[in-house]
Amino acid sequence: MKTELNKRIITSIFLLSVLIIMLFHTFVLIICLIIIGIIAWIEFYALISKIFTKNNYKDKILRFFYKALSLLYLSLLVFSIISIKSNNSELEIIVIYSIFISIMTDIGGLIVGKTFKGKKLTKISPKKTISGSLGSFLFSLLLIPFFIKFFTDYTVLEISIITLVISSTSQVGDLFISFLKRLANVKDTSDLLPGHGGILDRIDGIILSIPVGIFLFNFI
Repeated sequence: MKTELNKRIITSIFLLSVLIIMLFHTFVLIICLIIIGIIAWIEFYALISKIFTKNNYKDKILRFFYKALSLLYLSLLVFSIISIKSNNSELEIIVIYSIFISIMTDIGGLIVGKTFKGKKLTKISPKKTISGSLGSFLFSLLLIPFFIKFFTDYTVLEISIITLVISSTSQVGDLFISFLKRLANVKDTSDLLPGHGGILDRIDGIILSIPVGIFLFNFI
C-alpha cells in the first residue's frame, strides 16, 4: 500500500510539473496535447474493444456510435491544436483554464467526499458522493480570482456559470469512463502511469471539459 502511494505521489509531482510547463510554453502545450490525445484515443478504443469482446455485443449501431465518438474527440483535439498554433492566446488560456477546472473538480470531489461522505451520487461509481460533487463545484470556483484578469469581456457571474458548467461536464466525463470500465470489468484503462492507471483515467473529465470550455467561451 505504501509503495503504491509513493508511486502515486511521484507520478502526481511529475504530471503537475508538466502542467506548469504547459502553462508557460505554448509549444509544450501543443506537443503534450498531441501525445495525450493519441494515447487516450488508443486506451479508449482498447476499452471499447474489451466491452464488445467480453459481452459479445453484435450491435453494429452501438459499435459505430463509439467509433464515431472517439473520432469526434480526435477531431476536436486537432481543432484545438490548430487554433492554439495560430497564436490564439485567448484559446490557449481557455484550454488551460478548462484543464485546471477538471483538476480542481477532482481534488474537490476527493477531499470533500472523503471528509463528509454521505449519500452516494450514482451506482456507476460507488465512491462518488453528493457531498463530493458539491465539493467539486466549490473547488472549481476557487480558480476564478486567478483567471478573471484573462476574461475581461465576462462578468464574474458569467464566468462562475461557465465554470460550473465545465465542472459539471468534467464530472460527467469521469462517470462516463467509469461506466465503460465497469462494462469492461477493468480497474484502469492501462498501467502507463504508476499509481494512477492510464492516461484516460487521469483525463476522463478533461476530454469533455476542453471542448465544452471552448464552446462556452466562444459561442455563448
